[in-house]
Amino acid sequence: QVKLVESGGGLVQAGGSLRLSCAFSGTSFSSYAMGWSRQAPGKERDFVAAISWSGDHTYYADSVKGRFTISRDSAKNAVLLQMNSLKPEDTAVYYCNAAVTGYTYWGKGTLVTVSS
Repeated sequence: QVKLVESGGGLVQAGGSLRLSCAFSGTSFSSYAMGWSRQAPGKERDFVAAISWSGDHTYYADSVKGRFTISRDSAKNAVLLQMNSLKPEDTAVYYCNAAVTGYTYWGKGTLVTVSS
């Protein structure tokens, strides 16, 4: 069984930075592709970023490209999302996910609020 716990959310002013962390518990962290999605109030959940199981490949939504960086720390079984140059439209609950063939696990989310 995989469990994902996000942390690092909070209130930040526009232009500021936050770093989100997702702690993975379970077996075979290195087998999972990891990612982040977000859901703003009243909107659907959208893809933000993903990283391959090896860490060799990363993918970003156009809206965050150049501002957000996803990485994985295999020593700590964690995936990080460094968010810079934050904008009010980045306000959302951010969810971590772990994907392996046929299944995706989700965390419960962490709230990021960007004030203008």
